[in-house]
Amino acid sequence: QVQLVESGGGLVQPGGSLRLSCAASGSIFITMGWYRQTPGKQRELVAAMTSGGSTNYADSVKGRFTISRDNAKNTLYLQMNDLKPEDTAVYYCNGKPTPWGSGYWGQGTQVTVSE
Repeated sequence: QVQLVESGGGLVQPGGSLRLSCAASGSIFITMGWYRQTPGKQRELVAAMTSGGSTNYADSVKGRFTISRDNAKNTLYLQMNDLKPEDTAVYYCNGKPTPWGSGYWGQGTQVTVSE
């Protein structure tokens, strides 16, 4: 059974930092990523990383967010610095065991950036 379990969300003030974690089990993922979604909008890619270490970031988070993964632990991380109110969203972890298809999703973790 494939499971992706996110943790680390919460409430933070603008300019603050949070670190999200995604513990994966039940499969080996060639690509893992973080997506986010706000009410009424489509889920969007925040950052992704292949098992080989290649990364891809949304323009809006470049220079502020860093994705990393521990392949031995099958865990994905997202270090978020200099958070802005527009980063407020539910953040979802995604894992793709193959290059095709949408992969598997976690349940999401809320990140709120507010005074």
